[in-house]
Parts: sequence; C-alpha cells; structure tokens
Amino acid sequence: MLPETLSFFEKVYWVARKIPYGRVTSYGAIARYLGAPRSARMVGYAMNGASGKDVPAHRVVNRRGLLTGKHHFEGTNLMQQLLESEGHKVVDNQLQDFDEIFWDPLTELPDNSGA
Repeated sequence: MLPETLSFFEKVYWVARKIPYGRVTSYGAIARYLGAPRSARMVGYAMNGASGKDVPAHRVVNRRGLLTGKHHFEGTNLMQQLLESEGHKVVDNQLQDFDEIFWDPLTELPDNSGA
C-alpha cells in the first residue's frame, strides 16, 4: 500500500518503481492512481527530477507512447536505448508496442487508499 506520509513526488517515485521490467505507463496513469487525475504534468516534473533516485523514469511516457521526457536523460538517446534494451521498438520517439505493454497502476497495484 502507498505510504500516505510521502510527498507527491515521492508517491510518484513509489509508483514508478513498481512498473515491471518490459512495461511502461503514462504520466496521466500515475496521476490517476494517486487520485490527482489533472496532475499529469506534475508527474512529469517528478520524473524530470528522478535522476539518482533509483526510479525507472524511462518507463514513463506520454499517453500516446511518445518519449516526451527524453531530453531529461543524459545522452542523446538514453531513454530510447533503455526501452530498446527491454525489447521495445521506438520509431520517431514513439513506442511501437505501447498498447500491448501499457501498465495501468489502477488495475495492477493494490488499493491506493493511501494516496
């Protein structure tokens, strides 16, 4: 269960750490899980600051599977390379298998009443 004492950013990181290898989610899906459906942009801000926090930020993309946060990774194509290392195809900064690999925390995680 999501610890209620965490800050919003720490809650975002908690959810992101639950994304299984080979799966991805969206900023909006995390925001909905946290009970803040209009806060996808805040989730994005949290992901921008996730460096060094042991958070698989490369697994969080926009609602269409676009790698909109890629410029926050070191190196030109690190986000894409990390996704491709997990078996995904990326063309023009978009995951080609997004619908098949989408992970929805609302259905995959236990009750989020701590959010």
